[in-house]
Amino acid sequence: MSKSPPHKPRTYLYYVILLIMFAAGVWLILAKGSSLETGRSPANTVAAVVATPTAAATKVPGSYLGKILQLNLRSPLSVLLLQIIVIIVAARLIAGIFRKIGQPPVMGEMVAGIVLGPSVLGLISPPIMAFLFPPASMGTLGLLSQIGVVLFMFIVGMELDIQHLQEKAAAAIMISHASIIVPFLMGTSLALVLYGPLAPANISFTAFALFIGIAMSITAFPVLARILEDRGLTETRLGSTAIACAAIDDVTAWCILAFVIAIVKSSGVSGSMVTIALVLGFVTVMILLVKPRIGTLITRRVENQTHVKGLLAGILAFVLACAWFTESIGIHALFGAFLAGVIMPTTAGVRQFLRERLEAFGSAALLPLFFVFTGLRTEIRLLNDWTSWSICAAIVVVAVVGKLVGSMLMARWTRMSWRDSYAIGVLMNTRGLIELVVLNIGYDLGILSARIFVMMVIMALATTFMTAPLLSLAKIRK
Repeated sequence: MSKSPPHKPRTYLYYVILLIMFAAGVWLILAKGSSLETGRSPANTVAAVVATPTAAATKVPGSYLGKILQLNLRSPLSVLLLQIIVIIVAARLIAGIFRKIGQPPVMGEMVAGIVLGPSVLGLISPPIMAFLFPPASMGTLGLLSQIGVVLFMFIVGMELDIQHLQEKAAAAIMISHASIIVPFLMGTSLALVLYGPLAPANISFTAFALFIGIAMSITAFPVLARILEDRGLTETRLGSTAIACAAIDDVTAWCILAFVIAIVKSSGVSGSMVTIALVLGFVTVMILLVKPRIGTLITRRVENQTHVKGLLAGILAFVLACAWFTESIGIHALFGAFLAGVIMPTTAGVRQFLRERLEAFGSAALLPLFFVFTGLRTEIRLLNDWTSWSICAAIVVVAVVGKLVGSMLMARWTRMSWRDSYAIGVLMNTRGLIELVVLNIGYDLGILSARIFVMMVIMALATTFMTAPLLSLAKIRK
């Protein structure tokens, strides 16, 4: 291997001369250019534009370096980057704590959102919270968090095994629909009491009651699947039935939610019917026309490992296009992302390919932003009297009784043992992240007020937290 020749002293001399010529040239150009400023009004000069932050900096106490640093730290990009760093670190730390106490990590991430919000950090140190999450940054943080949820819903849809649902159709449909009907009826009945004191003034009782019913009926399919996987129950009869029930529950609940959103966003019944017709047409096209063609294309390229980067970019564009379409026709973008996942090929290789590339980034980096964004909206101090806490407790009780008992009794009716029936009820009572997604949709649409939003978030946390200990009581083994 040949060695490079040693540098001679003359080489360094040339380098020094080059630097001197560069400095002299820049100085001459700037000196000549300064003469061009004569006769120009300050409003038209670049110097005036540059002077604006300098003038603002004179109002900032401290040294000149401190002024510059403070101005740079408060730029929109700096604020967003700092928020992402704090959110990811806090989510990982608290998720690790919850994993050690037998709770799913997503539970820790949900709690991290509350901790960084006004309920904990805002109570302990308002200046720190104002520094980390200034109101002007909430729009950007909210939009970025929605991208994470879109990717998450795509993964949820992709994990839905249609063939598995067909094999478990009889019992799964009966149990899952019972787990929707009972809490839905109880939730809409509870809306009779909640509507007066808690519903926003411009929301009809129909929209409010239907949304409360849906919020009570949600099951967190991904969290349920993770719990079963951690306990080694995925391949058992109980595990496969529970996964099928949760999947059917999610599909049914999202369809009902799409109907409710269409009613809220449209100007009348005719408008909602048009939106629903567009959704049905979109679903039909996706399942009958797009699914066979895209399945063949993706499977072939994944198996042959050809044009992988282009394939991934195309899938991302496809998911975002589906989300954009459903958002544009009056249904939330998440519905389109979920359906895009449903029509993905069911082969293990394709699912693993997409999950490894999308789930890690979406779950680790973007999804925690959604938890914190939800936590920033959750002000537990709004529940400042015994009446509010009594209503919150009633919501939790109705949610648990409707979901757990309804599922358990129907499972028993399908001739499952009481132990397995109880376990099914406990698992179906898990609401987790999916519940937070639905609640944020209701909050954004103005269906939920800030107080009822807080109560429903507490219900989502409580029902998710109780799943692991209640399931342990059943002593289910492989």
